[in-house]
Amino acid sequence: MSGIITVGLDGTDHAAVAADWAAQEAERRRSALRLVHAWVWRPTDVAYVGDRAAEERWVRNMLDEARARVAREHPSLDVTTELIVDDPVPALLAEAARADMLVLGSRGYGTLTGYLIGSVSMKVLRHAAGPVVMVGKPHSGTPQQAPEVVVGVEPGQTGDAVLEFAFSAAAERGGTLRAVHAWSVPPALAWGPGSLYLVDEANGLEQINREVLAEALKPWRDKYPQVEVVEQFEIGSASEVLLSNSADAGLVVVGRRSHEAGLRRLGPVTHAVLHHATAPVAVVPHDCPPK
Repeated sequence: MSGIITVGLDGTDHAAVAADWAAQEAERRRSALRLVHAWVWRPTDVAYVGDRAAEERWVRNMLDEARARVAREHPSLDVTTELIVDDPVPALLAEAARADMLVLGSRGYGTLTGYLIGSVSMKVLRHAAGPVVMVGKPHSGTPQQAPEVVVGVEPGQTGDAVLEFAFSAAAERGGTLRAVHAWSVPPALAWGPGSLYLVDEANGLEQINREVLAEALKPWRDKYPQVEVVEQFEIGSASEVLLSNSADAGLVVVGRRSHEAGLRRLGPVTHAVLHHATAPVAVVPHDCPPK
């Protein structure tokens, strides 16, 4: 692992909240914290107050103030800043590739409206090579830095990188990992008499799904024996089940698939959790390489 947690700052309050969350995470993991801002000067023909030097000065002051605030709260933390002269998306994608995680702020307005995620963040989430954590302002009554980590598990499709990240996060917190798996009864027309007989012999669909989930978690239980694991197994919509079990979580971990070379997108469950979860959400590519 690189031992670096990077935060993308833009001078807004929700980015400051993300920096505070990342600082606590870096201190817990004994990692360095890197605060960055991507900026490119684009002069226009429209007359306005300000110039290149003034804008750059504002950006550097913003980074210095963020570093000073974090240092006051976490004096032992190794904190660095950098002004990256590049467009935000490529700059943040490069940061995500080199860090253990990239942390971005999200405007959280509750479960009804959900998270308002900007176009830059969405592009980074779709294409990042490493984990990206979206942090919104905590809601009233929501515990901050709660120890429980919730991960959505889809046996056979959830990659090792997703479970590795979730188990590692739970181990660092000394808390519980809640592995959530939602299942549904397949259409009757998809089952022939032979298939139904095998299901009956195996004590039904529920037992089969439980065994598949247990098998998916076994190697990670063995690797992280100190982590208490709760297997949350429910019938229903995957996004609804995951959201209902993450209201009091400190972190929710979901995966992101790569379907074709050069084509990456967020699945419907990941998209729903990003927009409606009240806890920070870590989006981990299934094919994320080890750091």
